[in-house]
Amino acid sequence: MRVSLVVVGKAKALAPVIREYEARATRYWRLEVHEVPQTRGKVAADVRRGEAARIRALLRPGYLTVALTRCGDRRSSVELARWLEKMTLRSERGVHFVIGGAFGLEEGFKRECRFSLSLSALTLPHDLARLVLAEQLYRAGTILRNEPYHKGPK
Repeated sequence: MRVSLVVVGKAKALAPVIREYEARATRYWRLEVHEVPQTRGKVAADVRRGEAARIRALLRPGYLTVALTRCGDRRSSVELARWLEKMTLRSERGVHFVIGGAFGLEEGFKRECRFSLSLSALTLPHDLARLVLAEQLYRAGTILRNEPYHKGPK
């Protein structure tokens, strides 16, 4: 199954470790990463609208779209792994995980998504959210293959 990360902004300070975990995740998923340019501006609604338009242009038909938001569904690493396994078994073409920019994702865009996922109740900078997501995709692959990386309960 294809897994697509659609993220607003380029990786900066955390770029080396983000790239490391994205590379690790490719052992388990056909991973694609799309960096959407940030929209310039001070009016949050305008910025979110511009970024949402750029995000929509990258979304492939037939993929499940998952918005990463602070208020989304909370899943453990094992639950996320099992959910991805279920998507694979359902023969889904792919999954888009979408991380917004500094002002978050546009409300209309979030409503269009089939799922929303929370990585934390805390507000995370998008670089950190991208790192956590990449690490969790890698972890999910190791859980599903029963490899020794994940030390928590299975």
